[in-house]
Amino acid sequence: MFKKCEHWQKSLLRQYYKLWTIMQNNAYLSGILLVIFASLLASHWLFKPGYFVMHDDLQMMRQLEMEKCFHDGQLPCRWVPDMGFGYGYPLFNFYPPLPYYVGMLFRFLGFHFTTTAKFLFSLQFILSGITMFLLATDLWGVAGGVISAIFYLWAPYHSVDVFVRGAMNEAWAFVWFPLIFWSLRRLVQSGKNKYLYWLSFSYAALLLTHNIMVMIFTPVLLLWALYCWWESGHWPWHDGHLFGKQVLAGFWSLALAAFFTIPILFEKKFTHINSMFSGYFDWRAHFVSLYQLFITRFWGWGPSLWGPKDGMSFSLGHLHWLGVIGVVLAAGWLFWRRKLNKATLVFLWGGALVSLIYVFLCHERSVPVWKILTPLQMAQFPWRLLAGWVFFSSLLIGFLGKILPRWVLALLVLTVVGWNWSFFRPAAMGPLTDAEKFSGKAWEFQQTAGIYDYLPKTVPRAPTSAPKTSWELLSGKARGQVVVKKTNYWLWQGKVETKSKLRFNLFYFPGWRVWLDQKPWPWQVGKDLGRIIVSIPPGKHRLDLRFTNTPVRAITNFISLLAWWGLLFVATKKWFLKKTWEK
Repeated sequence: MFKKCEHWQKSLLRQYYKLWTIMQNNAYLSGILLVIFASLLASHWLFKPGYFVMHDDLQMMRQLEMEKCFHDGQLPCRWVPDMGFGYGYPLFNFYPPLPYYVGMLFRFLGFHFTTTAKFLFSLQFILSGITMFLLATDLWGVAGGVISAIFYLWAPYHSVDVFVRGAMNEAWAFVWFPLIFWSLRRLVQSGKNKYLYWLSFSYAALLLTHNIMVMIFTPVLLLWALYCWWESGHWPWHDGHLFGKQVLAGFWSLALAAFFTIPILFEKKFTHINSMFSGYFDWRAHFVSLYQLFITRFWGWGPSLWGPKDGMSFSLGHLHWLGVIGVVLAAGWLFWRRKLNKATLVFLWGGALVSLIYVFLCHERSVPVWKILTPLQMAQFPWRLLAGWVFFSSLLIGFLGKILPRWVLALLVLTVVGWNWSFFRPAAMGPLTDAEKFSGKAWEFQQTAGIYDYLPKTVPRAPTSAPKTSWELLSGKARGQVVVKKTNYWLWQGKVETKSKLRFNLFYFPGWRVWLDQKPWPWQVGKDLGRIIVSIPPGKHRLDLRFTNTPVRAITNFISLLAWWGLLFVATKKWFLKKTWEK
């Protein structure tokens, strides 16, 4: 027995030695492992038992609704049954679904909803660190890649998104920013098809993750494309074939996300979506002072308020803004000494200018810009643009990896982690089970939170209580029950003695249709709460209520299905052909 233990110990030691040798000989692998370790440190609270308090405390509810869609075969998921006070509404027709599709992987593996939500937050830390490492390493080398990735992970606003706001989708947008930049640059430089696929996928992923981040990020992506063309000399008019690949990537990404993005444009008029940009969500109420941005180390878990007395931090990160200043000065000095090429200087100074513009747009002095650029007002909170600052400042600081000694870089990493360590924690972490979250007052809160966000316009006012029954008899004489109640399908069966009018406690939204005895049947929409009302003649009957695809949904579903199958095919074609040839 002891000999066996000794044998296993020696085997483990040999494996550790091999891993250490590989890391010593492979700086790239060492860099990735270091970034992953830093991301696990940033998210270490998420591996503790229990659940934490956050502003957007609907992550488990959204995951539950997504799972119900999967069970009912409603793919892509659009209509959720439990929100809207139990009357249902088209949440995922408008709310970006990608993180919750990823969450289904954890659910399939048997993890609880509490664990799934925490793992999703942790996974975005890991992936955002890796994608920033990919991009920054391409620009500054491995040391610069590690510096950029760790600054990206440990930026105060990154913690705000996770531990304060609980903004799952906005946090996941951090994953796609670097990947989009990296794949576009690689495509312009090499013209290889694999980068076309990565670009298509990554931009589509951003489209499916956060609508507002797409709007904030796309203008600088166009500037990045111009820079890549200029840096490589591959201008569109010089290499039409390469430019065609970039255009194809753009259209392909739009096709991949078409099932979600296009219905929003056509069907937002059917909801009270304007309520999301008024009252508390009016952009004019959430500007940030210079003291909040540059000076204070205040940290809180409260809300954003009118004026400077906010309960949450909007710090740029002291080492972040000092680092950007240092990079700008160092770049100017090195260029003057002819130790830096023009392309790098343009990127560093241009990136610093862009990051400064993001900061400026968070301050009330930018009100005239907001009034001119009216689409920007949909951001709701000007401080959301700090995501752009975090991306550019972290990327620029990676330049220090090219010019500073290794011991200084190590000290810089330890300092930024230590300086921001106290920010990366929740306000409170307590025991909570799925059953507790989905019952009682907690369940009622999740049913009603943000009820006006996607409430159908046929519903003039939000209900004050959940329905007690699935259906009600308004007139006539009838007996029956709803025997099947899914996310996208209700089945009522019963006996009608006299002509009767039935009202189903289900909000109407385009797509819901009615069949009587398997034949299409007319229905009405009630004026009080926009519920579906059906008149039925005497006899034994069945009523089928189905949530179907409108023409725009059906067409875009088909487009996206073709686009995803196409991407899967071309991405695995070489592997598939190789396996076929081997056989």
